[in-house]
Amino acid sequence: MNVIYHNPDCGTSRNVLAVLRASGEEPVVIEYLKEGWTRPQLLGLFAAAGLTPRDALRVRRSPAEEMGLLDPSVDDETLLDAMVQRPILVNRPIVCTPKGVRLCRPSEAVLPLLDELPARPIYKEDGELILNEKGQPVA
Repeated sequence: MNVIYHNPDCGTSRNVLAVLRASGEEPVVIEYLKEGWTRPQLLGLFAAAGLTPRDALRVRRSPAEEMGLLDPSVDDETLLDAMVQRPILVNRPIVCTPKGVRLCRPSEAVLPLLDELPARPIYKEDGELILNEKGQPVA
């Protein structure tokens, strides 16, 4: 089973969701801005993906700077508390498959998590090619 922690307002998240669907499996889609996060959930996802809370902190178009979270002295506990309170602070999309867990930025980062790559060209919303006509990743 594949799971994507998804923000439908995010182009990268939409691109990753499209790749997951094109691979032949309908993922479980969790809109984390609606569902929110729990501390154990974030700790588990970050550990599985090899991320620290700082690695997973969304800094662009988020309230991280105004909340003072970009200061390197802010510890992981504070970041986790903020992420639980303000789910938008977690970068996305995070994808879980039997092959692993990964923060899929850029969109192509999802490809190693798939059992089978789509056998057709896949483009990002901006027109950039992710997979060629033979279903091979574009370097």
